[in-house]
Amino acid sequence: MEIKGFLPGLAFLALLMMSCTASDKNKSRESPLPARKTITKTTKTSATAKKATERTVKTVSLINRASEIARYAEQKGYSDKYCFLIDMSLPGGRNRFFVYDLEKRSVAYAGLVAHGSCNERFLSRGRFSNLSGSGCSSLGRYKVGAFYHGSYGASFKLHGLDKSNSNAYPRGVVIHGYDCVPDEEIYPRVLCNSLGCPMVSYNFFDKLSRIIKDSDKPVLLWIYQ
Repeated sequence: MEIKGFLPGLAFLALLMMSCTASDKNKSRESPLPARKTITKTTKTSATAKKATERTVKTVSLINRASEIARYAEQKGYSDKYCFLIDMSLPGGRNRFFVYDLEKRSVAYAGLVAHGSCNERFLSRGRFSNLSGSGCSSLGRYKVGAFYHGSYGASFKLHGLDKSNSNAYPRGVVIHGYDCVPDEEIYPRVLCNSLGCPMVSYNFFDKLSRIIKDSDKPVLLWIYQ
């Protein structure tokens, strides 16, 4: 009687062990799901970190350019209060014309600026040339010259100070405003082209004009990439 009574107990215990084993197997098959979520988060974090690094690099480049042009201004007798920096490595829909306060060592204003079309129908990214009639922007340092009213209204003449932009004045490359340039960033959309001039919005031109006219020394502009 004791043996007969013991066998059902063993059968029950065996069934219980099999049930637990099956349950463990099901759990092991489900375990990869959290791992996939972790990978997704890591990818997003990496992309965010990359963008932050790119912004840091651009900021460092801007500060380095400002420090270099400050030394040049001191040596050559240009304004030691403000300079203008245009970073052509940035997309046209982003603010890439920076008014840099050399005394406070910070950006006072930033705005959109068009690059030259190089006489093509449209260029989304800038190409550069110093040739007369090229319609391209020219890299290099400029002295901001006299104010005048020309074909595009109020403008400031530019004098190229480097070999890469030595023809700026005879080419008629000037700072001026134009209505196709808005006051706010439009990225990822792209900006209209000029014929080689650093062309800005009318409101941004007014800010530049006040700084240029109030300066007792010529202001430097640097177009770089």
